[in-house]
Amino acid sequence: MSATTAEVEPFAHPALFYRGIQQYLDGTVSFVRDGVEAGEPVTVAVPGQNLKLIRAELGALAAEVRFLDMEEVGRNPGRIIPAVMWTFADLHPGRRIRVVGEPVWPDRSSAEHDACLQHEALINLAFSGRDATILCPYDADGLGAGIIGLAEAAHPVLVDGSGSRVSAGYAPERVISECGGPLPEPLDAEVLPFGGDDLWRVRAFAVRYAGRTGLSGERLEDLRLIASELAANSLEHGGGSGVVRIWTEGRRVVFDVSDSGHIADPLAGRRPADSRQRGSRGLLVTNLLGDLVRVHTGGEGTTVRVYFDVL
Repeated sequence: MSATTAEVEPFAHPALFYRGIQQYLDGTVSFVRDGVEAGEPVTVAVPGQNLKLIRAELGALAAEVRFLDMEEVGRNPGRIIPAVMWTFADLHPGRRIRVVGEPVWPDRSSAEHDACLQHEALINLAFSGRDATILCPYDADGLGAGIIGLAEAAHPVLVDGSGSRVSAGYAPERVISECGGPLPEPLDAEVLPFGGDDLWRVRAFAVRYAGRTGLSGERLEDLRLIASELAANSLEHGGGSGVVRIWTEGRRVVFDVSDSGHIADPLAGRRPADSRQRGSRGLLVTNLLGDLVRVHTGGEGTTVRVYFDVL
């Protein structure tokens, strides 16, 4: 089972559907070895346990590879493109890069799976025309049929134990739309409408509630900053007003900001900030600092929802 047979120039984005550890190692390690032998910079960003397996299988060759724990760098899938993939590409200008990226695993929540699959589909927009090969492994035994079906739609080429093939259901725009649909309504949220000069009210409202949940220190400051950035986007680009809501879900404090604006660029918040681009800087900060970020935008307006883990 070789993922390298799935490559299409200049950008290749195969999904690897594996069953069991041996298929996982056969697919990922051969992919990494081929990249190193071709002189391509290689990074592997997978969950910690799988990271150990790949590193051990590579032996001395592991010294040629950059390893990242996806449970850390990909906690919020919205930060993977700007903070992992583009950062790695920018370190090697003019060279073809090779990435193993595994953001989807069975233990993630349904909200996280939606965010991951949307991210996977957006990779095709972010790297179109660039010299890169990005292999995305999926545990075909541990993940449900719905997730595998969306993965098939997010990747132009599929690799499994029988070889590689073109994805007949490739439709990344459908994945972006389905996984970015309306967000579920919260239960028992505290609500604050805002406008005009109310940024300080938004910050105080969010920090006061989050502080009562046990969020503190640097993480509380991150929440304060995100609340301020998102509210500022609403005031400047979302009709001059908005609504912030905040609540808890298990060990997470969650808040969202809604307004009447619309985000036209599906990569907003996932590319280097451009001051000319609607809400780009605030959304990028949100993706880099939040533990999970979900965005729904449409004709009726935009909602940006942010999750913080209370440890």
